Amino acid sequence: MDCPTRYDKYFRHIYFREEPKKECAMKTIYVKEIARKTMGRLTAGKEVSPRQVAVTVLFLCAMFVLGRAAARTLMEIRETVGQGVNQEAVPDGDSRSGDLGTARSTGTQDGDLGAAQSTGTQGADLGTAQEAAQTTLLAESGNWGLGFGKSGEKPTGNATVAEMKQYNAYYMAEGEDKVLYLTFDCGYENGNTAPILDALKKHNAPATFFVVGHFLESAPDIAKRMVEEGHTVGNHTYHHPDMSKISDQASFQQEMDTVRDKFREVTGAELSMYYRPPQGKYSTANLQMAKDMGYATFFWSLAYVDWNKDAQPSHEEAFEKLCGRVHPGAIVLLHSTSQTNGEILDELLSKWEEMGYTFRPLSDFVEGAGSTGSGTGTGSAKTQGAGTQDAGGGRILQDERNRPGDAGGTS
Repeated sequence: MDCPTRYDKYFRHIYFREEPKKECAMKTIYVKEIARKTMGRLTAGKEVSPRQVAVTVLFLCAMFVLGRAAARTLMEIRETVGQGVNQEAVPDGDSRSGDLGTARSTGTQDGDLGAAQSTGTQGADLGTAQEAAQTTLLAESGNWGLGFGKSGEKPTGNATVAEMKQYNAYYMAEGEDKVLYLTFDCGYENGNTAPILDALKKHNAPATFFVVGHFLESAPDIAKRMVEEGHTVGNHTYHHPDMSKISDQASFQQEMDTVRDKFREVTGAELSMYYRPPQGKYSTANLQMAKDMGYATFFWSLAYVDWNKDAQPSHEEAFEKLCGRVHPGAIVLLHSTSQTNGEILDELLSKWEEMGYTFRPLSDFVEGAGSTGSGTGTGSAKTQGAGTQDAGGGRILQDERNRPGDAGGTS
């Protein structure tokens, strides 16, 4: 239908000497059409006035500038609501996260839950509305992502804390206690894990390391050190595939069991029953499979884009994100491959301690939850030891957003 707008009328009159049809009220302006017809006149040898050329160039430049501005605004919005780069999460965070993290197909906007809470907000009806919201937030499959509000406030995730619990899955602790849970995704070893372990030991801070098969094969001594120093080691799958695409229990279990077998072979200890899906990609079917196998699944609530070895953040950028977004009960996702993390962790832990935070193991989430498993992971790093039995295990989904496999530098 040929329905020109006033702008289209103008351009048709100036460029093509056409009189617009009076009966039509609207038509979309197509940049390609304008450029094509103008170029057509040039190639056909028809006369084109300097005014026509000037207006064409001006119009196309304006569209280019507006397009870039719109794209920039969209990326800023996505980063704010956790839909940015994979990645810290966001990868596995801040997503390998614009921010973690990194990569979210669906997620809780503050208004979503608020709308559900306001539905029937008369006394007891509020509880019913909250329950209804909790049953609809977690998509059947997607990428883990976060939405951040004011500094120091807890973020929103793809689902509520209560909804995740039905799958024995977690991404932050409830309450306002100033505790942090440190987790590291380990895809390969490049010399940065040792200084990370040094900083953890100095601060007596327990951590959980999620490892893939490649890491255990290439860095067995580092894996042994993790156990010897009382840290927890969890399951990040053997080959780091998109687990949400695995629909049968046998294939899912094979990815998990091969890591456990290799870990036992390398360290002589049992892997903790903690699971973190690669790239933050999940499905509710996978979450149920992991639960049926005795695993706890852990997502995260704090991460940043630290996974790209060729574009490491500056120390200032890291402190800004990790201190500005820290919040009570945060499960922190970092990558052991990050040079920045190796360089700043000692100072970062000191900054968090100055803010009043202490560090706890992931076993806080699963004690008394009925999960079974073995390995290190109870108490502080000081009291943990190789072979210490744990009440269960868990892993968190990532940031960070459609990243390549761990062997390539992302988790």
